[in-house]
Amino acid sequence: MSSIRRDLVIALLGAITLALLIGALAIYRGALEEVDSLFDYQLRQLSLSLRDQAFRNMVAPTPETDEEDFDYVIQVWNPEGVRLYYSHPHRTLPGLAQQSGYATIDTPEGAWRVYSLRLFNQVIQVAQPMKVRNRMALATASHLLVPFLLLVPILSLLSWGLVTRELRPLKRLARAVAARSPKALDPIPERRVPEEVMPLVRSLNDLLARLAEAIAAQKDFIADAAHELRTPIAALQLQVQLTERAASDEERAGHIADLKAGVLRSAHVVQQLLTLARQDPDQASRGQQPVELAELAGRVLADHEPLARAKQIDLGLAAAESVGVQGDQEGLRVLLANLVDNAIRYTPCGGQVDVAVARQQGRPLLEVGDSGPGIPEAERPRVFDRFYRGEDQQIPGTGLGMAIVKAIADRHRAEIRLDRSALGGLRVRILFEGPSR
Repeated sequence: MSSIRRDLVIALLGAITLALLIGALAIYRGALEEVDSLFDYQLRQLSLSLRDQAFRNMVAPTPETDEEDFDYVIQVWNPEGVRLYYSHPHRTLPGLAQQSGYATIDTPEGAWRVYSLRLFNQVIQVAQPMKVRNRMALATASHLLVPFLLLVPILSLLSWGLVTRELRPLKRLARAVAARSPKALDPIPERRVPEEVMPLVRSLNDLLARLAEAIAAQKDFIADAAHELRTPIAALQLQVQLTERAASDEERAGHIADLKAGVLRSAHVVQQLLTLARQDPDQASRGQQPVELAELAGRVLADHEPLARAKQIDLGLAAAESVGVQGDQEGLRVLLANLVDNAIRYTPCGGQVDVAVARQQGRPLLEVGDSGPGIPEAERPRVFDRFYRGEDQQIPGTGLGMAIVKAIADRHRAEIRLDRSALGGLRVRILFEGPSR
């Protein structure tokens, strides 16, 4: 399991370690420059101090011990290049430099730093192994870095403590969320919440608001469904009792016919309730595919042809442009089927229902118009409410058809417009977002 605290501490320690390494390199290079400057100065001063000495025909000394750990080697040459003197015997001493001043000469045993002073009768050359300088620079840098390295454990503990303290708001937030009951959907207080955690808190509050809205809608739906089903169930119970008490076969047959009609109405109510329950606005992007609206309209009209023929209604496709949208094919079929079903049921016998698929300013348009009584303008905002059936409505129905249409349209981010059709009745226009395919 990942840990923000552990990751932060590791990141901080990594950054501190990297900074120490970079600092060590900088300190070492700085110390090396300082040591070079100091030793170069000493080389020159030592050469100048020997310029008045006489080294003619002097034999190189032969010490009893050939010490490897030495700092300087002095060599004196005559103008012909003959070495007159050297202070320490060594197998690979640097040779005579070709120019005066400072130079770095490589030998099989390492590099030497050399200062040459040319006089009229001799050349004084003082040399020092570069390893001596490097060793001293490294020792200087090490002494400077040791205190910082000793601080690493202390910095680790401080980092752990500081990160733990700064993460306390997250723990408080977690405890506040964990202590809530399933019914507590009020927003999480944003007071004393760090700026970095604020997006999370606001997202949680948004989720809680949508959850509260969904639960409220579910409660309303259950209450509406219970209220709507109570009447047909009571009617069915009454029809059963009347059937049992029928005195003749004809009376019993009449009650059975009424009972069958009641069962069909109840089944229709249940089917409409299930269809409405399946329309979840949060699932707008799930299961979407290209849908050809003209082809969809043709299938829906074919399904409703028997119902229209029974009422002698002229049902047809007034316009069928090749228009496609990205959406839920089954949901769009239910939407159009409800519109056509409502138009046929509310249109008088011998009337007309037209379906059109077109474009409006480049946007896909689905339109259903009829020659029925229409809906008064004052009632149009309410037709999408569940179980609303208008004033003085004699046509049987559940009042859920337009609510289902609205839910499906919302899923597809489509706009619904109600107005008067050219046939004299109601015109429902579904205008989808974006250009058509």
